[in-house]
Amino acid sequence: MPYRKAIWRRRGPGGWLGSGGNSFFVQDSLVKLQPPGAVARFQFNAKTPRCKDAKMVEPYPEQVLLASQIVDAAFAVHTALGPGLLESVYEQCLVNELETRGIPFQRQVAVPIRYRDKRIEAGYRLDLIVGGLVVVEIKAIEKTLPVHEAQLMTYLKLSGHRLGLLINFNVALVKFGIKRRANTT
Repeated sequence: MPYRKAIWRRRGPGGWLGSGGNSFFVQDSLVKLQPPGAVARFQFNAKTPRCKDAKMVEPYPEQVLLASQIVDAAFAVHTALGPGLLESVYEQCLVNELETRGIPFQRQVAVPIRYRDKRIEAGYRLDLIVGGLVVVEIKAIEKTLPVHEAQLMTYLKLSGHRLGLLINFNVALVKFGIKRRANTT
């Protein structure tokens, strides 16, 4: 089918574009010409998956509540200390904050690895398991990389937990250092 150039416009504060005011928003794009009365073959709606193999897995409500309490505790620690300290310092302070709030946790939990029905002790340790439900991986680095998220996902898979938080304290605002991941398997 042929294409034509279309100009999309939106209404500005002074009315439609060109009718006054200084706000101009014009976006050029190519639009496929449709015969008159034709209906688009595919339309997105709220239930449309965005890719073929996408799985929408929502954690349990108690995991969501616990994760929000962990994030709140991380905010409190970051507000008190700010960025620039070692990971171990932030871990100890987060542990103290969780103790103060009465939230149960396990610290530096060994992760056993099974390979061909053999248990391998490779020395991998989870920073925190909070409430027996949420895995927390703490970082104090300049920028989290995809390998850090992959590490969290591997920990979730190996430990059998469903929800994990990757918290990087070495950022100006801690809200930009928190990543939430769910295990879909």
